[in-house]
Amino acid sequence: MLIVLFVIAVLMVFFLPNLVKQTTHINEQGDAALTKVIETQCEMYYLDNNQRPGSLDDLYEGDYISEEQKEKATDIGISVK
Repeated sequence: MLIVLFVIAVLMVFFLPNLVKQTTHINEQGDAALTKVIETQCEMYYLDNNQRPGSLDDLYEGDYISEEQKEKATDIGISVK
């Protein structure tokens, strides 16, 4: 039984750093994708209203982005240009 627990512990030592690295990479890709969505929705807003949105609130109130997207964009520091 102790041998099995030792083997599991050794495997965790090898795989845990890779798991953390992959999680960071996945989060970075998600942030990049959200940035692209915000940029695209700013263009849609411009085409519909003939003016640029002043803030993420304008995109949210116009149903261009969801509340979840707005909150995540605010958390990671994405702003409307």
